[in-house]
Amino acid sequence: MSLKVAMQGIESSFHHQAVEKIFPNEEITLLMCDSFEKVTNAVSKAIADYGVIAIENTIVGSILPNYGLIDTGNFEILAETILDIQMYVMALESESIHDIKEIHSHPVALLQCRDYLQKFPPQFKVIEGKDTASEAKKIKDQNLRGVAAIAGKQVAERFGLKILDSNIQDIKENHTRFVLLGKKEKQTIQQTDKASLKFVLEHNVGSLGNVLNLLTTFNINLTKIQSFPIVGKPWQYAFFVDVVFEDENFFFEVMEMLKKTVKELNILGVYKQDVSHAEVEFSNAILNGK
Repeated sequence: MSLKVAMQGIESSFHHQAVEKIFPNEEITLLMCDSFEKVTNAVSKAIADYGVIAIENTIVGSILPNYGLIDTGNFEILAETILDIQMYVMALESESIHDIKEIHSHPVALLQCRDYLQKFPPQFKVIEGKDTASEAKKIKDQNLRGVAAIAGKQVAERFGLKILDSNIQDIKENHTRFVLLGKKEKQTIQQTDKASLKFVLEHNVGSLGNVLNLLTTFNINLTKIQSFPIVGKPWQYAFFVDVVFEDENFFFEVMEMLKKTVKELNILGVYKQDVSHAEVEFSNAILNGK
């Protein structure tokens, strides 16, 4: 019996690559969604066994709406994977770069290529679409002349499009982190060393410093921190953090201490970190705000 995995986008998209990396040996049935919210809804309503969504990129930074979806959903983060993202311009075989009058892609992909897109004349149209692969497929299916898409090389190969320009993202070392979402009872990882947390602080001087000091004291290494506005409470923020640790039991003991320090604590997931070549570069880029 195959696993049903919801993802944003279609086959050959970066999300599809992330699914394949997370489940290299599993039979997968894809539930292809045109928004991140539909992915999380599919998991919450048990329409899909799992969901995969992008959560941050080394150029664009955190995808803040997705943090909100994770926090409010009836699931948790079960795994992560990091992909090397290289962006390509692609169009019909008959086209050259000089024929292109408009370019389509997912909004986050377009943000990763801002410097490149600014080189085109003012009348050049940049159009946000549902997904990188979907926009490329539309060019092929509708035989769109003068139109290009920004997507991964695998998309051009999948849909028979011609690559007009390569590696156009603003920073050549470009990585995106994806997380696997599922019900808590679906947790099957035997050994964990990373966690994602959300906490809300009391309005006291030094409250954030107290939290950071607690984590440092007990050798819980902070790899990411992201503030997030609390809806309905102007100028009040929640904090999303990622931490890595060596001993899971000790980690949960520290979390019990942390609960007494903060106003609210939600453990969004405890899982195995992706220790691919991108990990150090990715964490540093996010912490430095790149």
